[in-house]
Amino acid sequence: MAARIILLNGTSSAGKSTLARALRPLLPGSFCYYASDQLADAHFRPITEPARCEGREAFFAGFHRSIAAFAEAGLDLLVEHIVEQASWADELRALLRPFDTFWVGIHVPIDILKERERLRGDRALGEAQEHHRTHDHCRYDLELENVGASATAAALVLQA
Repeated sequence: MAARIILLNGTSSAGKSTLARALRPLLPGSFCYYASDQLADAHFRPITEPARCEGREAFFAGFHRSIAAFAEAGLDLLVEHIVEQASWADELRALLRPFDTFWVGIHVPIDILKERERLRGDRALGEAQEHHRTHDHCRYDLELENVGASATAAALVLQA
């Protein structure tokens, strides 16, 4: 049986991590959680800002390939991502074609995103607005609006 992938896509501060935390216990125990932030938080990327910027495209190309590699190894995945470019969406569709991939788009109005960013304090203000075009690049199996009640949203993903 091909690995299953649930790909949560939305802007920064859209609620992807919150949804993933609510969804994961509802999924079969075989699902692994995976996000590019895990690699960044573990200091995977280069230390210096110039090197980090220069290697950004390669980092995400590797991240995309790693999703497919984990799935090819037979792991079911709950992935959160911000598909920033149409080329990334194309690359992901091609890499994940052999797998049972379920795309979930998480939409949040800009004014709410700005407020969430301000309250978080760990994101550059304006980052979410910059990422808002992520939805222009993707076709979804399920779209959620303004995920506020993560338990309800998780149930909708599970049901779908």
